[in-house]
Amino acid sequence: MIYQLNKFNILFLDIETVPAYQAYSSMPDKLKELWAKKMAYSIEKENLDAEEIYNRAGIYAEFGKIICISVGFFYSKSGKTKFRIKSFYNDQEKDLISEFNGLLKQSFNSNNHYLCGHNGKEFDFPYIARRSLLNGLKLPALLDIAGSKPWEIKHLDTMELWKFGDYKHYTSLALLTEIFNIPSPKDDIDGSEVGRVYWEEKNIKRIVEYCQKDVLAVAQLFLRYRGEDLIEMDDIEIIG
Repeated sequence: MIYQLNKFNILFLDIETVPAYQAYSSMPDKLKELWAKKMAYSIEKENLDAEEIYNRAGIYAEFGKIICISVGFFYSKSGKTKFRIKSFYNDQEKDLISEFNGLLKQSFNSNNHYLCGHNGKEFDFPYIARRSLLNGLKLPALLDIAGSKPWEIKHLDTMELWKFGDYKHYTSLALLTEIFNIPSPKDDIDGSEVGRVYWEEKNIKRIVEYCQKDVLAVAQLFLRYRGEDLIEMDDIEIIG
């Protein structure tokens, strides 16, 4: 199937999320109670309390928020394939999700279009959908999958494509780019530091750059899966 897909109809994406509150102490009391219940197993197993484990809140849509969605897509110019990257980022989550959903509704809204991310089916796609609803936003067609049959859902996942049916096999994007010889510039941060960089350093642009590199890596990995040449750096455009 991967060879039959039109790469020009795929929107590659990655999101960055953080805890909804800068500190556990800032959470409303009811949310503190619900957070402790949510994390009860980890708290007991790791001998931690609810506050010590709060740095993980960003991975849960109920307790986190999106601060950046970076997207990329292939296009053709003068007979040559190029790749364009754009990021939606804002301290006001509703605004950035609204802009992203607007892109889907306007330009990626047919049965021929797909979303693609690394671990996107388990994280990015449902996270965006849940935060859309929590912000009172209607879902675009590519995220409105309730009642859809599996083959009707236009979601691609580079991690799932690598599993080949092995449900236990998790492989990071960093490892796959390394073994497929995909250039991956060393970043000064990793995913575990995003919350600190956002809340303490107030440096969202640094996070945006990190997110954009992951989008490019996902697209390059997709090309490798198809046995195609990587997109050259001179053919990559970052807009906005």
